[in-house]
Amino acid sequence: MSPVRIGVLGCGRIGRMHAELIAKQVPNAEVKAVYDVVADASAALADDLGVRPAADPAEILGAPDVDAVAICSSTHTHIDLLVAAAEAGKAAFVEKPLALNLADVDRGIAAAEAAGIPVQVGFNRRFDPSHRYVRERVEAGEVGDVHLVRISSRDPEPPPLMYLDESGGIFCDMTIHDFDMIRFVTASEVTEVYATGAVLIDEAIGEVGDLDTAVIVCTHENGAISTIDNSRQAVYGYDQRVEAFGSAGMAASENPLVATAITRTAGGAHAPTLPYFFLERYIPSYLAEWEAFVEMMEGAPSPVTLADGRAPLVIGLAAWRSVREQRPVRIDEIG
Repeated sequence: MSPVRIGVLGCGRIGRMHAELIAKQVPNAEVKAVYDVVADASAALADDLGVRPAADPAEILGAPDVDAVAICSSTHTHIDLLVAAAEAGKAAFVEKPLALNLADVDRGIAAAEAAGIPVQVGFNRRFDPSHRYVRERVEAGEVGDVHLVRISSRDPEPPPLMYLDESGGIFCDMTIHDFDMIRFVTASEVTEVYATGAVLIDEAIGEVGDLDTAVIVCTHENGAISTIDNSRQAVYGYDQRVEAFGSAGMAASENPLVATAITRTAGGAHAPTLPYFFLERYIPSYLAEWEAFVEMMEGAPSPVTLADGRAPLVIGLAAWRSVREQRPVRIDEIG
């Protein structure tokens, strides 16, 4: 099959990463054009990759040599670009979160379904080999009936305050990955959420209405219970662990180290630290999700559907209501 020809919309940190991976490391895919609202950003990336910069999204969406678009721009632009892609008949990869409100998400889903375009949502952690191993052991029945899922998700440092002010907060920009993961591992929808949180790292985070430390308990349709703990500052590195415990055993993912070496002396043993940045930790998962996107373009079903993109946002909105009202919140209260 001919390579899947992709236009990248958004050339910030995540868009640049996706474009470079597609151009250099994803078999049977290529970047044809890039766009960013900051013209210098798209010009620089286009020059680096030897592709053309576009003056606006419409130029890419209307290009006959573009089969699909990667929507990697700011969250508030995702749905409008998805709707435009649907109207242009282009397949789409959409970074998470789809949006910060359900009305916009549903508008995007309706447009994509009406046009019949293939869409994949960018929940890359599903493709991480270690996390995926946990899901596969559950699918194979090796842990029996799932009783508990436990996720620790801790970033090495908070993002810039400017980002936090428009991100939807910890539950919609950070924990949303974990909300996707608990659905993925249990293969069961969440029915109720209880969340609590605090500002323990930086008072400025609280001043923009966000939290930097949180614990969330979710109940699933199949009776399983998931717990998630989040921190925006783990001084030892990027800490991401998933465990599924059931009637026949457990399966868990551990953090990779920056190297597998170890030092032993009379004073004890010492191992290298964890990766410090998400790009160090998750490049294999980003590559795998793009390989899955190519397979989708060749006829396979979407590995992460728009419904999969909607559900974690609902859980995140329920978590925010739980914190503010200090009570458990049922998913059907949100939508």
